[in-house]
Amino acid sequence: MGLDKGRQSAGAVRERFDDRVVCVILGGGRGTRLYPLTRERAKPPVPIGGKYRLVDVPISNCIHSGFRRIFVLTQYHSASLHRHIARTYVFDPFAEGFVEVLAATQTMNTEDWYQGTADAVRKNLPHLAVHSFDYVLILSGDHLYRMDYRPFVALLEEKQGDLAVAVQNRDAESLAGFGIPVVNDSMHIVDFVETPHPDRISGLETPINLL
Repeated sequence: MGLDKGRQSAGAVRERFDDRVVCVILGGGRGTRLYPLTRERAKPPVPIGGKYRLVDVPISNCIHSGFRRIFVLTQYHSASLHRHIARTYVFDPFAEGFVEVLAATQTMNTEDWYQGTADAVRKNLPHLAVHSFDYVLILSGDHLYRMDYRPFVALLEEKQGDLAVAVQNRDAESLAGFGIPVVNDSMHIVDFVETPHPDRISGLETPINLL
């Protein structure tokens, strides 16, 4: 009986966020560091492992986490990414899931292209607003990792925060090209340093007792 209760509890946790989360994958990056692989395409559709693309990693993580409402934002050299998603992600017509491309467009309100990742999300809020959700999960379209996002969302709900950021421990020598969140003793982000100068890296470490 105890095992059955544990399984039911785990199942309830798995289903708790399935219809409360929409996913936004940022797929518009130029990928200058991967040139010449990105000469004719953005980073997310760069091939990996033969038949796969980098963007398949976050999409797969979303689907295996039970999150099947997925938007992919595109802008730079996006034709191959659009083609790959259209051919690969076809859900059952009776299911409510989708992987939908939202390309950068000019409108009556703005003629600007995306001015960064936050601006890309902001400009697509009307597309998200037609769906019912409690949380928006924003992901990069070019990272290689495996993750179940449900515990991450559950932690945000438990802490009753407005947003949460997933980060990775890095040594000081490799931090120059990354953004660094600065947290207080309560693990609240109080500052964010983007691609810091090496002289400023010291003092930005997260205290070991918080890791």
